[in-house]
Amino acid sequence: MMQRRTTLLTSCTALALTLGATACGGGEPVEAGGGDKALSGQTVTVAGVWSGSEQKNFQKVLAAFAEQTGAKTQFVSTGDNVSTVVGSKIEGGNAPDVVMVPQVGVLQQFAQKGWLKPLSKTTQQSVDANYANVWKTYGSVDSTLYGLYFKAAHKSTVWYSPDALTQAGVEAPKTYDDMLKAGHTVSDSGLAAFSVAGQDGWTLTDWFENIYLSQAGPEKYDALAAHQLKWTDASVVEALTTLGKLFKDKQLIAGGQKGALNTDFPGSVEKVFGPKPEAGMVYEGDFVAGVAKDQFGKSIGEDANFFPFPAVGGGEAPVVSGGDAAVVLKDGKNADAGMKLLEYLATPGAAAVWAEAGGFLSPNKKLDLASYGDDVTRATAKSLVTAGDSVRFDMSDQAPAAFGGTKGAGEWKLLQDFLRDPSDPKGTAARLEDAAAKAYKG
Repeated sequence: MMQRRTTLLTSCTALALTLGATACGGGEPVEAGGGDKALSGQTVTVAGVWSGSEQKNFQKVLAAFAEQTGAKTQFVSTGDNVSTVVGSKIEGGNAPDVVMVPQVGVLQQFAQKGWLKPLSKTTQQSVDANYANVWKTYGSVDSTLYGLYFKAAHKSTVWYSPDALTQAGVEAPKTYDDMLKAGHTVSDSGLAAFSVAGQDGWTLTDWFENIYLSQAGPEKYDALAAHQLKWTDASVVEALTTLGKLFKDKQLIAGGQKGALNTDFPGSVEKVFGPKPEAGMVYEGDFVAGVAKDQFGKSIGEDANFFPFPAVGGGEAPVVSGGDAAVVLKDGKNADAGMKLLEYLATPGAAAVWAEAGGFLSPNKKLDLASYGDDVTRATAKSLVTAGDSVRFDMSDQAPAAFGGTKGAGEWKLLQDFLRDPSDPKGTAARLEDAAAKAYKG
């Protein structure tokens, strides 16, 4: 879900890229073409949620592919609802060749509808050699590999103002309890501890997932993600209780619960890194750095830094991820050329193009960390890659969209209600189970 989220942060800038950019966002497709090479004369159409700077940087990757192969490429931004847009294009006989899918649940849906081609042997060999097994698992349906994870998110990072923590005399905490203690010390120094983006329900699912993974462990996390474990399980109630202690502590949250419910994700970053800081820390993924840098001019590593989401209740420190998987549609007019694009995307060289441009993490462990432009991004990328198979994909992105990905409904809405009134974790767990049961049955 990270890409659905980060696209909200970037405005479409109508940049004319080298190699023939014609539009940005939902208008005419953007083209990049090469010379007389292996795929000369063929056009690969790619659909995805990206716009603005993300689209611009991905088009640099497409341009490198075009330069190598002679293919032309077109990127079409779908907006957030990839499933609906791609489905309508298939029905209309205008299917793209490649789709960058931001949710495991959508990839599974596409495969179950028979829309996808299994990845080529070359791509599978690259995945086996260059990726932790967990990425192969999330890209597979019924033991067939359909998705190549090209862009990843590290969603277990807590971002902070070094000035705020230094002024309060606290260091980056190692445990969740220590993080809350540090938060009270920051609050005593004049700033709220955390800026929470409660207006965007997806951020609250991320809070829950990190706490649950660390506190309950990976086996229960996997079971809950697949709804093989009910949301009424005692482990869910315990995680909600832990989260509720933060939500109800007005000293810790900027503006209290009401303020959090009126703060969207960009606003939560602004409350820490904007011109008038209201909090010392904001929890969210590595993409916080892009907002702090691009919108508020912060130097990453100096004016803005992160510490790993700390271990909860004696568990291991969590590593929750998200990402975009490239898939090839059977109905694409140039599906074979699309498969060649995936073979390229599986290489460290393709990942290096975007890594050098910034705003990107790759799960490809063969990518040289020197490709990233700053030490903080290198540290984030190293943390993601070295976590190996202990990485767990964003739980809400594995769920049916009706439960895990719909504004004003399902998990997003129920966790917003819990932020508003965290006094009944058991009741919230029951309501989450009711919503999940309906969505998974549907």
